[in-house]
Amino acid sequence: MKKVIDVHTEEFGSQPEIVVRAPGLFHLMGEYSWFFGDKTLSMAIDLPVYVSISPRTDNILRFYFYQSKERKKIPLSITKHRKEDKLANIVKGIIFGYNAEGYAFSGMDVTFYSEILPSVDMGILSALKVATAFAIKKLFKIRGNDNLILKVIKNCEVGYFTTDFYVSDINTILFSKKSSCVLTDNGDSSFEILPFKFDSTSIILTDTKVPLAALWPENMLYSDMNRNLLSSLKISRNNKQIYEDSVSEINEVLSDTSETVRKKLICMMKENQLLLDSVEVLRNNYLSNFAKFVNKSHELMRDSLLVSCPEIDWLVKRVQEFDKNSLPNLTSCSRITGRNFARYTYSIIKDEFVDLYMEKLQDYERIFGFHPTTYIVKPSEGVCLSKENG
Repeated sequence: MKKVIDVHTEEFGSQPEIVVRAPGLFHLMGEYSWFFGDKTLSMAIDLPVYVSISPRTDNILRFYFYQSKERKKIPLSITKHRKEDKLANIVKGIIFGYNAEGYAFSGMDVTFYSEILPSVDMGILSALKVATAFAIKKLFKIRGNDNLILKVIKNCEVGYFTTDFYVSDINTILFSKKSSCVLTDNGDSSFEILPFKFDSTSIILTDTKVPLAALWPENMLYSDMNRNLLSSLKISRNNKQIYEDSVSEINEVLSDTSETVRKKLICMMKENQLLLDSVEVLRNNYLSNFAKFVNKSHELMRDSLLVSCPEIDWLVKRVQEFDKNSLPNLTSCSRITGRNFARYTYSIIKDEFVDLYMEKLQDYERIFGFHPTTYIVKPSEGVCLSKENG
């Protein structure tokens, strides 16, 4: 944190009053299910961002992103999104979000610090938004609980950036604990902290560097009609909301959809059940069963949702082969992660297989020509205050 304080001080001439740390994140399962009010299982990770902030006496926002040397000086009267404001739009968007809740501010000096660039993803943009909202709340001594931050970020996403609001991302960054993951109910925005404690196990995120050939055609799946169809197939069983498992009932409800859409909707139903099954085994610390569900989830992403590609499938398959001689107690699992046509995988493997995985990455580069980047990560706590004057 000393580096963050030094950077802010050198740029603006005085130390920050507030420094906030927020974790990156990735999704274990269910990142496509948000639209249907289903659940998403996510993990905050120790790839942090820092936001430092100090007040000004005028109505100017001065912004500095250390890693890219991006600097901006913007009057707070300019409230609209502008492409040329780049990452400073995050600060403007959060201010917009607070304005929508009835708050107004004087100027401020803001520094972003992140060793992982936002273009790498890993939830870095979401982390910066949460950290900025948290920092402004602390700086201006705004009363209100974490629900206010959720409202502010939703205002920012929907009203300023005109994008979708993913509550699972924000819940994970806000509320996560060490050695845990976060289960978000996208229907009511509630969340649950689940244990993720597997000894002698490594979590490896891999940027496969596969180029994105096209955007995922989400309009094919995310429509009010499809949401209503899946809603009609939801039933309550053992105090849980699940999907109907009667084939005849499913076929009847989905009879008027195209074969492509039907396949994707059934994929959402199966993914939801895999996620629910995963939650139960996580509560009991059964890595073998969890690994089985993760591998099945990747098969759904590959075969039914069609968001994977041969390069990623090759890498996932290599991981699944690590302990093939340990049937039925497999512990190695891997899956594509991220929305749209993601290029990332996560792998959960025994520590003894880490060197073997790195060897497989060399084979991957030789076969496909892409130079992957890996991050060995651990579950992290959520957003926290790192420094506060007074």
